[in-house]
Amino acid sequence: MQTAAHERKVPRPRADALRNRERIVTAAREMFVEHGPDVPLDEIARRAGVGNATLYRNFSDRDALVREVVCSVMDRTAEAAEQALAETGDAFAALERFVHAAADERISALCPMVSSTFDQHHPDLEASRERVEQLIEEIMGRAKAAGQLRTDVGVGDLMVAAAQLSRPPAGTGCLFGDRFVHRHLQLFLDGLRAPARSALPGTAVTMKELRRS
Repeated sequence: MQTAAHERKVPRPRADALRNRERIVTAAREMFVEHGPDVPLDEIARRAGVGNATLYRNFSDRDALVREVVCSVMDRTAEAAEQALAETGDAFAALERFVHAAADERISALCPMVSSTFDQHHPDLEASRERVEQLIEEIMGRAKAAGQLRTDVGVGDLMVAAAQLSRPPAGTGCLFGDRFVHRHLQLFLDGLRAPARSALPGTAVTMKELRRS
């Protein structure tokens, strides 16, 4: 009985506190994309509709906030791919959902902030990155086995092309480029379908090779 009573006393985050945290992360993502990683935290708090004290209560410094934004973006793109796979059982459809969701989340504008602002080996960041990479590796493997995806491409090929096609990066006219992003990404995705129309130079790129370079 004492144990149960003790457990009941463990505080849980209040609903309004969770909403405030989510508003901060959303505002930060938007402003990092629009203005880059050096946007004043006071401005982020203002856009989120919270006080400075609330922002710092949730995130002790800029690095913590940037890391949370990048992790949340990667987690949501992974969830989009998982949902597509669960709903349709179609690996290529799941791959398409992931790529388009990643573009909507501005992942190509946010990820370069990781290496330039803080330790890219933080456990939270590595966990989110590993989840995405393993999921896309699995989906691409299933698509290849089903004869949907050409066999001469790797996860690294997908990530590089998706990042390049969903730019411009932070602060360089992202909104103007929106009209082209999904159109060009779909052209790229169609080029991944099997059977391949031509032979690719070089070899398939892995994520290990990308990190090493």
